[in-house]
Formats: sequence, structure tokens, C-alpha cells
Amino acid sequence: MASICGRMALRAAARQNVTYAPVRFCKMMNDPLEHATGIEKRELLAKAAGNENPFDMKVFKRGAGTKENPNLIPSAFDARIVGCICEEDQTYVQWMWLQKGNQKRCECGHWFKLVEKAAV
Repeated sequence: MASICGRMALRAAARQNVTYAPVRFCKMMNDPLEHATGIEKRELLAKAAGNENPFDMKVFKRGAGTKENPNLIPSAFDARIVGCICEEDQTYVQWMWLQKGNQKRCECGHWFKLVEKAAV
């Protein structure tokens, strides 16, 4: 009987020292910009500055694409792979490499030229 009373007293004492904080009092995570590093931080800073396409990954609408007035493709590198959908109902993309300083003609007849762009 004494051992049972002793165990109950120990359990009661142990419960009094343990406290739990409800979840609603926890702090929310800070701004992701504070936690980001490297290329992710540069991307978030560019988007905050108003550049929604910092890596030029969005689709460009093809222009006239003549040899005198080619479609200009921005790149921070010496070469870039470009896809051309030659016909409106075409189900595949015609891929080609563009080199800096050279114009390239697609199979459909449109011309493309790589232009320099500052890196992010």
C-alpha cells in the first residue's frame, strides 16, 4: 500500500513540472527571403525588384525572323538551346543550338540570333 501511494505521489510531482505550449502561440515562419541563400536568394531578389522572369524561361512569341531582322534570344552564356514550333498545329518542337555571334535558320525559315544578357 505504501508503494502504491509513493508511485502516485511521484507521478503527480512529475506532471506538475511538465508544461506544454499550445500551437497557436508558436511564431510563424519568417519571410522566405531571410532563409534563402545562393541562386534561390538571387531569384527572390529579382522577383522583388519586378523581374518576373529572371532566368528567361518563359516562351517567346516568334517575330518576323528574317535574316536582316532575326528573333533575338537573350543568354548569359556563349550558347543556348532553342525550340521552335514551326507550325501552329505541330505536335513536336524543332530544337537547335544557337552560338553567340552566329545567326541560325530553323527548318521553317525563321532566323534566330543570340544576344548577350547580364547573368542573374
